[in-house]
Amino acid sequence: MQVSISATKKEMGQKAAACGAEFIRKAIAERGEANLVLACAPSQNQTYDALIEEPGIDWSKVNIYHLDEYVGLKADHPASFRLNLHKTILDRLPQPVKSFHAIEGDAADLEKFIADLDADIKKCVIDVAFVGIGENGHVAFNDPPADFETEKAFFVATLDEACRNQQYGEGWFPSMDAVPKTAVTMSCKEIMRARVLVNTVPDTRKAKAVGLALEGPITNMVPATIMRNHPEYHVFLDKEAASCLKESYE
Repeated sequence: MQVSISATKKEMGQKAAACGAEFIRKAIAERGEANLVLACAPSQNQTYDALIEEPGIDWSKVNIYHLDEYVGLKADHPASFRLNLHKTILDRLPQPVKSFHAIEGDAADLEKFIADLDADIKKCVIDVAFVGIGENGHVAFNDPPADFETEKAFFVATLDEACRNQQYGEGWFPSMDAVPKTAVTMSCKEIMRARVLVNTVPDTRKAKAVGLALEGPITNMVPATIMRNHPEYHVFLDKEAASCLKESYE
């Protein structure tokens, strides 16, 4: 585990983007393409702002997989992660990506859609996964107690109250009742299959979860702790998110 703590969110995002970009360029040089997983959350915005500016990436050779999406939300809903990935990065890149494998949470046959997406992603190597940590310690929508053992790449998860409250608190929905209770999420094992994890987490409201995730016991009650088992786990924090850490980093 490599931990970087920055004085500002902008600096945090720049460091995270530089780290991810290095591995993206390496994958393209070695295999002629790169496969990424992108989380969609305000915590990732500074990273994506900086990633867009990273030189030497041929985005036409990049395939992007989507980390999670609410069940039932249309692609044009203001809270749709598909929509917001387009706004925060996809539509701002200097050239279109080779492919974007969006999760269609409103698919008419959701079970078949998930099975097809599952089969598709398992055929490829994921080079870099850009992920965050939730206020309840989740990674993607793997809320506690998370399933660390499922071999499914994607599944429908029931969102706990703390997770739904975070989504409401971030302003995505007009009320708690409007926050969906289920979402399609990438599993913990599938996230861990990525060659590199770039984990960006800003803000004081994430500080307790970050402390538990990085320094507490590895447990499915704090799902993000599983990432510490990854050999290429890179964590980028601002000083507020790092405020509960007891160890010294950098």
